[in-house]
Amino acid sequence: MRNIRRIEFHTGSKEELLPDFAGDFPYIASDVDLNNYIGRFVPWHWHRAVELFYMESGSIEYSTPGGKMLFPAGSGGLVNSNVLHMTRAASKAEHNRSFLHIFDPSLLAGEPGSRIEKKYILPIMTAPQIEIIPVYPGDVKQDTILKLILEAFQISEQDFGYEMELRQILSRIWLMLFELSQPVLEKGGEYNKSNDKIKLMLVYIHEHYSEKISVSELAAAAYLSERECFRVFHDCLHMTPTEYMKSYRLQMACQMLARGQEPVTVISQACGLGSSSYFGKVFREYANCTPLEYRARWQDSDI
Repeated sequence: MRNIRRIEFHTGSKEELLPDFAGDFPYIASDVDLNNYIGRFVPWHWHRAVELFYMESGSIEYSTPGGKMLFPAGSGGLVNSNVLHMTRAASKAEHNRSFLHIFDPSLLAGEPGSRIEKKYILPIMTAPQIEIIPVYPGDVKQDTILKLILEAFQISEQDFGYEMELRQILSRIWLMLFELSQPVLEKGGEYNKSNDKIKLMLVYIHEHYSEKISVSELAAAAYLSERECFRVFHDCLHMTPTEYMKSYRLQMACQMLARGQEPVTVISQACGLGSSSYFGKVFREYANCTPLEYRARWQDSDI
């Protein structure tokens, strides 16, 4: 199981880059400890792979454009393909740890256009009303799903037939989640074009964060008016474009401080945060410490 401590992105698409995600077996298991993340949160991101998770300890809040869901220890769920989401520890007092199965749905579906894909996989993947399928203890069927999610982590790569055993148990979990989701699927839902628009604007910010970005430039990246730009950010991320840009720049500053020895003045300019005095002010508000104190704490820690 891989311990993932930071978010990285594919160049161009800016989807999350998943380490060790092999084309011939698109699956990884990860152990996420939010104590290793600055601010105890994972920033907004998305990926084609689905994310099947189990809360080992603490409580976590999942945010999507559709709202927020709280998952205490012992619960779990599935984040659907290409759903924009972020996670945050619900409490600073608790140790927060979760286990994730991250896999491309093709692992279960087989060849594109197969009967399995059409009948069981695509109905969930393409359902705009399904961002997260929550699974909570206390119900017989949901208890079984949670038990299976944990059992899947017990299968070792060294075991004979590892790939087939893992695919078998993930297929069983998927089928049970598919059954659990029937009432939601039957209601139907309309695709929200704002999901595509917000991703276009996030990609633009990720590629140009070191430069000055005006709201008009950001809106143009998604073929929107400035007014629509503000609306999409509010509806999807529940913040303004300026707030997101500042947050992303500070995240990049944290990575630069932890990975290199560049002076603070160089980092502040490289992140598009202006003068070192302004950078120091906003960084203290963000991280509750100075940039140099942050570097001393996190240097070479692979956050």
